[in-house]
Amino acid sequence: MVPMPTSTDSTRAATSVQDAVLAATQGQRSAAPNNLFTLKDTTSLVTGAARGIGLTLAAALLEAGSHVACLDLLDEPSDAPEWLAFRARAKELGLNASYIQADITDSGNINAVVDHAARTAADAARPLRTVVHAAAVQKQGPLIDFDAESFDWVMRVNVTGSFIVTQAAARAMRAHSRGGSIVLIASMSGQVANRGLYGAAYNSSKAAVHQLCRSAAVELAEHGIRVNTISPGYVATDMTRQLLAVETTLLDRWTDDNPMRRIGEPSEFKGAAVFLASEASSFMTGADMRIDGGMA
Repeated sequence: MVPMPTSTDSTRAATSVQDAVLAATQGQRSAAPNNLFTLKDTTSLVTGAARGIGLTLAAALLEAGSHVACLDLLDEPSDAPEWLAFRARAKELGLNASYIQADITDSGNINAVVDHAARTAADAARPLRTVVHAAAVQKQGPLIDFDAESFDWVMRVNVTGSFIVTQAAARAMRAHSRGGSIVLIASMSGQVANRGLYGAAYNSSKAAVHQLCRSAAVELAEHGIRVNTISPGYVATDMTRQLLAVETTLLDRWTDDNPMRRIGEPSEFKGAAVFLASEASSFMTGADMRIDGGMA
């Protein structure tokens, strides 16, 4: 005959469960609600940050309290109004905003640049805790006529470049920062086939970024490094405007297909970037935030 459990047994069981939960969460970071989104006393590095979504996300991290290093293949946009406003805001906040010219497909250069940024940040007691990778290229064309060289170029920049930046960020964070958050800018086009666009190369590259994120997240979790993606829908960037200047009927199609009857603005991705960079998302890795106005 099995004896009935006593109140003492129940108390012991509850205590054991509590002990197990405490053991499982030992070392987990906690923050007051008003501090969940702060990036104070940290450094962030953003690629593709000379303009567009990259610069917009760099500004968001700055507003959250982070020092920011902007990296791009282009020359520093020293006369561009958006860049001047970014530098002025950094000065107002008492934060450092720097610019690095580098090619994300050059593994040796990127590893050296990111390691130097992380080492410098650690020495200044503001560790590199966030890397946002927004650099990418796009080239359209019918699959039947699209040349292999162009396909290789898109994949080299968007996929190999993402791998190189992720690898460099992980190495630097492990060595100098004891963890951090890597945010890869993917696309809804990595999950759906766009109507009205010839985008086999671009769409394939962004699908690869999604899988890179998931694979990297599994490998890097033990080092305290989280990896997530943001997948924008159609957004009013310079790249999009150039496309719409050629494909003049696309905007009407996009807005007609979208439940919100418009395309997005770069500023509408700022909150997601800060969330993924901060303690607010401390139990989130290998995930995608799709921000597309309900296109899916």
